[in-house]
Order: sequence, then structure tokens, then C-alpha cells
Amino acid sequence: MKLAKKLVLAAVVVPLTLGTASAFAFGGKDHKKGGHGECGGGFDRSIMRKLDLTDAQKDQLKEMREAGKKEMKANFKDNFETRHAEMQAHKAKVQELVLADNFDQAQANELAKAMVEKQSERKVKMLEKQHQMLSILTPEQKAKFVELSQARADKCAEKMQERFANN
Repeated sequence: MKLAKKLVLAAVVVPLTLGTASAFAFGGKDHKKGGHGECGGGFDRSIMRKLDLTDAQKDQLKEMREAGKKEMKANFKDNFETRHAEMQAHKAKVQELVLADNFDQAQANELAKAMVEKQSERKVKMLEKQHQMLSILTPEQKAKFVELSQARADKCAEKMQERFANN
């Protein structure tokens, strides 16, 4: 086989092999395996289904989700070029840092702080939306939500302990 054919074959086979290996390592298509899914954190809609919501509450939640979806799509379309340019600039800075002959601790701290700041902004927005969604609950439903959330957290902690005990 000629060198050119071998290179083309390697260029096709290696990424496929590595991609498949990483997909299997992550748990394949089923993302609930390997500790993801119900113990993956975030807002658990299955708990909301157990709260005996009224039709009006269900409608309000649906409206909030749809409005959030529209807002996300609009933000994505409106700010795509700006965000993309910012991400590329950030990636370039990171790459420059890790490929430099000497590691610059100050620059690494600066990049890390910027990343934490962005993450904090996203987290605050997410918590605000959760607050809005939970504000439509009655005091009894809120108490049940806390109870179900705690049961879920306990179950996840048990799963985590089992996983660490088996390794």
C-alpha cells in the first residue's frame, strides 16, 4: 500500500477509533449510566411531576419553559458572532499559556478567574429561573419539593458510596 493511502486510512480510522472509545468510556448513548441522569445535578423535572400541580400551575411552568427557550434561541442568534470571537480569543490565550516555554502562574490565575466569573453569571441566571418556577408552588408543595429533593440527594449519595466501595 502506498504511503498516501496509509495516511488517508490512518486519518479516517484513528479519529473514529478514539471517538468510539470515548463514547464507550462515557457510557455510550445512554447518558444516565455512569452517574449521570438523575444524580447529574440540576433541576429535576420528575420531582415537579410528583407535586400534584394544578392545571394552572402546569400552564405557568410550560409558559416559563417556552419563554426561556425563545430567549435562549434569540440570545444565541443575536450574540453568536460576539460569543464565538470571545471563545476563540479565550482558547487562543489558553493555548498560548499551555504551549509556552515557561508556565505563567499570573496569566493562568487571570484566565481561571474569567472562567469562574462567566460560570457564576450562568449559575445566577439558572438559579433565578429556578426561583421563578418554584415561586408558583404552594407552601405545601414547596415542603414536598424539599422532601423529595432531599430523598433524591440521599439516594445519589448512597449510589456514590457504592461506586467508591466497588472500586
